[in-house]
Amino acid sequence: MASMAAVFLLAVPCANAQTSISMADTNFILAAAQGGMTEVKLGELASTSGVRDDVKSFGLMMVKDHTAINDDLQALASKKGVTLPVSLDSKHQAMVDKMASLTGSGFDDAYISGMIKAHTKDAKAFKAESAATQDADIKSFLDKSLPVVEAHLQHIQTLK
Repeated sequence: MASMAAVFLLAVPCANAQTSISMADTNFILAAAQGGMTEVKLGELASTSGVRDDVKSFGLMMVKDHTAINDDLQALASKKGVTLPVSLDSKHQAMVDKMASLTGSGFDDAYISGMIKAHTKDAKAFKAESAATQDADIKSFLDKSLPVVEAHLQHIQTLK
């Protein structure tokens, strides 16, 4: 009987592996998922529609780096019991569609401008979430991801 109780007690923490997180943390995770998926889609577009080689290579870097961040975010969301969207919402899809309609240097200029704006906003949001959250797992995700976002911002600013 004692061994059965010990097995039960050991099993309980596993059953509660998903921890409840604040609504602000949940909203951050969901927003980061939309942003990350958008970065990948726009990066794919830049790698094929960009005219400048540096825009194309930046797009490829966005696909690679944001796919990795998205994978980390998916693991975090699963751990926290947050279901991530599998497709872009209408706002983010409209951004992709608008970029897809552009060609030539107009595409390159709009992509660079958009990436500066997005990465400035993302870096600010990641810093704010890092300061606000009490969740160690979210802080760990941010500690790993924020330097990548900041490096992207520095890189894209040199392309302007």
